[in-house]
Amino acid sequence: MKIISVFNNKGGVGKTTLTYHLAHALSESGNKVLMIDADPQCNLTIYSLEQESVHNIWEAEDPFIDEGFEASKEKVGTIKFSVLNGTPRSLHYLLKPTEEGTGELDYLPPPYRISKTLDIVPGRLTLHLYEEKIASRWTDAYRGEPLAIRTITKIRSIAEQYAKEHDYDYVIIDTSPSLGSLNKVIISTVDGFFVPASPDLFSLYGIRNIGKALSAWKEEFEIIYKLISTGKRHSFPEKFVTFLGYTLYNAKKYSGYNNKWDLAQAHLNYANQIPNTIEQCIAPDLRLHLSDELLAEPIGGTLVMHSHNTFPSMAQHYHRPMWHVPSHRNIETEHIPTLRAAAQRYEDTKRSYIAFGEALISRIKLLD
Repeated sequence: MKIISVFNNKGGVGKTTLTYHLAHALSESGNKVLMIDADPQCNLTIYSLEQESVHNIWEAEDPFIDEGFEASKEKVGTIKFSVLNGTPRSLHYLLKPTEEGTGELDYLPPPYRISKTLDIVPGRLTLHLYEEKIASRWTDAYRGEPLAIRTITKIRSIAEQYAKEHDYDYVIIDTSPSLGSLNKVIISTVDGFFVPASPDLFSLYGIRNIGKALSAWKEEFEIIYKLISTGKRHSFPEKFVTFLGYTLYNAKKYSGYNNKWDLAQAHLNYANQIPNTIEQCIAPDLRLHLSDELLAEPIGGTLVMHSHNTFPSMAQHYHRPMWHVPSHRNIETEHIPTLRAAAQRYEDTKRSYIAFGEALISRIKLLD
């Protein structure tokens, strides 16, 4: 099992769209996959679930988030709590006992099932509260304080526990574009991450920011690791996160330009600078498994590089990957003409994402 994340310091690059479709592609290729929505904006949850389902999940656990976990658990009683904890719950609910510094859950609630091979742990808008606890307890981790160690490794341990119980091949954690405390502990403790980038100036600076943050985070984690006892080190992964590469995503296609990626010249100039920016800004020890050839090329080449126009918005509207939208039984009347005309192009996206998933897996396997 590998835990991976899709991360960029720049928003608006289609990160959640890519995460959602990658997870579906991996699951439809014979892998069992869990998505975890660790973005306080909950975009992956919105993409995956009907609004009513999200409302039901959040409403049932509101007292545990707003009024205190242990107090609410005692108030509802053992039987009602068992019923609540026996249904899918948000990530913040799972983290709340650690946030409060009380005991842990005796068992994890089931994930929300999307298909036989794809599940999700939904996000919640209140997750920023957990981020505040990470920041406030960070210095305690240097002293090996158990609660602090648990706080900064809990998301990793939740992913591992779910994978053990449900036999997942991959856990994919969606994150916000922030370089704050929450993403520090997520990105630093996953096995690998990759960056979806637009061919523009802002993505270049986003990669530079990520490189600086990674170096600082690695130094902090190494200090903590050296200071704490051997018995407490098992909570951390064996090694710091590995960079898996980048992909150009959501780029507009200009077929009139004679270049390998069909990009406008200005965009191509920025795209060509990405490998050099990675080489300069992301430390070599975080990308040792990548050859110069792999580093220079986006994952999957042009497979998912170009914009899908309105396809992703339709996918989000119907809560299914693009290639399954035309076959949806309840297409709204105003969408029928559009989908009928473009049905084949929608369905063709599946081959591209399946192949992209295979290209990513080939890089993940290099971690072993």
